[in-house]
Amino acid sequence: MITIKDRAVKFAVIGSGHIGKRHAEMVRRNNESELVAMCDVRSAKDCKVEDFNVPFFQSVDDLFNSDLEFDVVCVCSPNGLHAVHSLKALEARKHVVCEKPMALTKADCEKIIFKSLQMSRHVFCVMQNRYSPPSQWLKEVMEKELLGDIFMVQLQCYWNRDERYYTAGNWKGSANLDGGTLFTQFSHFIDIMYWLFGDISDIQAKFDDFTHKDNTSFEDSGYVNFRFVNGGMGSIAYSTSVWDTNMESSMTVIGAKGAIKVGGQYMNEVEYCHIKDYKMPQLPPVNPANDYGHYKGSAANHHFIIENVIDTLRGRTSATTNALEGLKVVEIIERIYALRKINKKQIINATL
Repeated sequence: MITIKDRAVKFAVIGSGHIGKRHAEMVRRNNESELVAMCDVRSAKDCKVEDFNVPFFQSVDDLFNSDLEFDVVCVCSPNGLHAVHSLKALEARKHVVCEKPMALTKADCEKIIFKSLQMSRHVFCVMQNRYSPPSQWLKEVMEKELLGDIFMVQLQCYWNRDERYYTAGNWKGSANLDGGTLFTQFSHFIDIMYWLFGDISDIQAKFDDFTHKDNTSFEDSGYVNFRFVNGGMGSIAYSTSVWDTNMESSMTVIGAKGAIKVGGQYMNEVEYCHIKDYKMPQLPPVNPANDYGHYKGSAANHHFIIENVIDTLRGRTSATTNALEGLKVVEIIERIYALRKINKKQIINATL
């Protein structure tokens, strides 16, 4: 009997936009995987995926009802459809690679985890920034407790997303399919923060919408402060209203034995490191950001995701970002966004 260890791991991709094509290309480049299908509600021509030369479906149900054999489904559809498509894939007994965010609610994440356990299938959450050399280095610093007790962590994310990004008829900017700036633009950095420092409590926040009132259903900017369950306090300042281009994604950490700042546009540069009895090592080069034409996203590390999926299914390692971690990122954002309603009430009351 031929097993998955004796042949290429077969992938299908749901969602054929920028990120779906990125997944498809990384699958195609790996010599242990095979791309067997792509899917989108638009045509293959509109998605510009003819060059992949695989069967194309305009219905998820048609994909799963086809005679094609595949092991893994990459869910690269709009955020609000991640849960629906992940659950359909698990029902069909496929492993799932889900783009961030895992879902838009903790409750939907729990449904996915329950179904994955029921079907004995893996769910891999895409948080490719964990593979960045500065992130790997930060993880090592924290695991070795080189900074001692953590006093403060400041996360700053200042990007540009304007009318070039929020085009008419696009799912981006909608409450039900996009979900909000923290889900779509900055969940990678919240994931890194959770990965390094753990859960948060005592959350306070303020939100505003400076430049997106006509093209989104949610805020473009916010200040959030909180305490870490493991000790210390933190904050997130974020905005997509920066003019013309992305400005910064940075994390500053103040501890009892030193301080660190990882900055640059995509947390790709160590800008400051001063730790007691420690010499900063030379880090490997960072991969460039994903380039989508008029805007850029986080680091192009998706090949590591596909490698991790294959290695896990072949029994050589475990998932880099498991479903429980994906749930925690969604839950943290959901708790922050629960304060938006309170913020709106305060603004309304202040104007009466």
